[in-house]
Amino acid sequence: MFPKIERVAALCDAADDSEARAIEAAAPLRGSKVQVLRVSRADEFEGAIGTAKRGRAQALIVCASGFFTAHLKRLVDLAGQSRLAAIYEHRDFPNAGGLMSYGPSIAEMYRQAATYVDKILKGAKPSDLPIEQPTKFELVINLKTAKALGLTIPPALLQRADQVIE
Repeated sequence: MFPKIERVAALCDAADDSEARAIEAAAPLRGSKVQVLRVSRADEFEGAIGTAKRGRAQALIVCASGFFTAHLKRLVDLAGQSRLAAIYEHRDFPNAGGLMSYGPSIAEMYRQAATYVDKILKGAKPSDLPIEQPTKFELVINLKTAKALGLTIPPALLQRADQVIE
């Protein structure tokens, strides 16, 4: 979406630092400067996004977190008000007005879980079952939000999207 982006802010849950550390490690490889903003309470969202704007962030990554999902509408609204192009983990965010999401398909993960339950109910020991990673990832783009932010989504990205919200 932004091949020449220079400054990115990442909003991360302070309770789980693994994603924040991964983003900090990956940023130099992309030639981008990343400002990691760790929050632990919902009343810190506005201040963190304000810090991102003052740091001249061109985009916002909202890290995967059940805490953030619980406050998705507020985060989507704050990103929009701040005119930050934001990417989220799953489709609930662009469905609520966020710009875009890329992450594992929650529906597919539930199907994988059902397969595990079936095997266990048929007598398999849970400890004998392999650990599986998500296999299906979804890209969802909200064109209404892109238009409101004055962004043009490249056609190649639109073609790759699993869902485009118009």
